[in-house]
Amino acid sequence: MRSKLPVTIEDIEAAARRISGCVLRTPLVGSASLSKLCGVPVCLKLEHHQTTGSFKLRGATNAVLSLSAEERARGVIAASTGNHGRALAHAAKAEGSVATICMSRLVPENKVSEIRRLGADVRITGNSQDEAQEEVERLVAENGLVMVPPFDHAAVVAGQGTLGLEIVEQMPDLTALLVPVSGGGLAAGVAAAVKARQPATRVIGLTMERGAAMQASVAAGRPVLVEEHQSLADSLGGGIGLDNHLTFRMCSELVDDIILLTEAEIAAGMRHAYTQEREVVEGAGAVGIAALLAGKIKITGGPIVVIVSGRNVDMGLHLRVMNGETDPFREEAAWHG
Repeated sequence: MRSKLPVTIEDIEAAARRISGCVLRTPLVGSASLSKLCGVPVCLKLEHHQTTGSFKLRGATNAVLSLSAEERARGVIAASTGNHGRALAHAAKAEGSVATICMSRLVPENKVSEIRRLGADVRITGNSQDEAQEEVERLVAENGLVMVPPFDHAAVVAGQGTLGLEIVEQMPDLTALLVPVSGGGLAAGVAAAVKARQPATRVIGLTMERGAAMQASVAAGRPVLVEEHQSLADSLGGGIGLDNHLTFRMCSELVDDIILLTEAEIAAGMRHAYTQEREVVEGAGAVGIAALLAGKIKITGGPIVVIVSGRNVDMGLHLRVMNGETDPFREEAAWHG
């Protein structure tokens, strides 16, 4: 019998009540093209329509609202590949707090500039998420800021799990859920919610081949380090932390499989989202669509729900992908070996 999870359905339900009115209830829409391809109903959860352009607003808002007034007054801080930083900056500003966001040099400029626009103190340091996290820990020790990690944090995981509650309410008979996986906050929270309400539903994680930290860690049976490279799915970059407390265990127990995608497959997913669904989606948000197009999902029935998690893509890069580029970062990846 499975022991009690570190984030429960009760925690997720409490988060849903807490953040109600602060985040959008995003649409779940049918995809005619993907349904025809798969031979079963396929629906897209359009979480990229969220206020800050990604699901991250759910977890960041729940975390900020869970703090005391004194903690909010001290200011919040996090490392981010972009979307969590934007969400935390937005949530902090809404509650009269100030966010400090530490990012590596791999984070695209469009995401950095948007975080600055929201009034956050932005620190660019190092060439990996782990190096950015070192700067976070230094500033916490020196200035007393309150850390709100992007994924391995109970309030963040519970907030992301509210997306799973919405999906089950909108599609109570789903058979499979496709969810992007990076540090595992989204996958852990959504899987906890969906498995609690619909235990038979398969939860399948998707990530890129370049730097698939959670997939490598689950395969190894423990958190491991991976080398980071630039990818169309930049939001999925970064490690899970060797001292991971929550998401590694939850993903190991609740996520049925984690599938890897090439850059060309991710590009195809982005193009399909734009040309067939009329949606601008960043690479990380397109991995579920990409997996279906590539035939990497075993179809055992329907309906299937695909989480489209974010839209915060550099539009110049998006145009290049729409015009046929399949791997804009090939030379950088080859240089790193």
